[in-house]
Amino acid sequence: MILPIYAYGQPVLKQVAKDIAPDYPELKELIQNMWETMYQANGVGIAAPQIGLSVRLFVIDSTQINDEMRKGEVGIKKVFINAHKIDESGSLWNYEEGCLSIPHVRGDVERHDTLRIRYQDENFETHEQTFHGINARVIQHEYDHIDGILFTEKLKPLKKKMIQRRMNDILGGKVRADYKLKFAKR
Repeated sequence: MILPIYAYGQPVLKQVAKDIAPDYPELKELIQNMWETMYQANGVGIAAPQIGLSVRLFVIDSTQINDEMRKGEVGIKKVFINAHKIDESGSLWNYEEGCLSIPHVRGDVERHDTLRIRYQDENFETHEQTFHGINARVIQHEYDHIDGILFTEKLKPLKKKMIQRRMNDILGGKVRADYKLKFAKR
């Protein structure tokens, strides 16, 4: 089932999400709904807060952006449950990001090119893994969502000022997307 995506201004997007247990209600269906919602909106990742749930769950599929991959990188399709960063390292690099919760807003975000993370998969098996390049970036972006951080908070001050009008339009529900958005009540 395709779910509405919570737009900028929804309080759940600013909350630090909670870990979940294997008996979380209808988890398999939730994960399937997240995949369907993400693909319908042409996203490469979506986090539970973006569909209104303050839990530490996100899915990514970077195989869709292979043309933007650096040499030697291969895209990944994964479910991340109860993820916790261990370390970010390597070079800092800028890359233009966008977000399904903030339609029609893009901007360069500086992130480390290497991420070490501990997480559980959909079977609640624990993994500790290192990711690089675009895969690390996509994970970092979605991870920020479960920590209540939006990519716009990482933009340079001038860019933040330049997008303020668009951000206000989203807050006011005056933006359209090719997918269903759920706006904050004002």
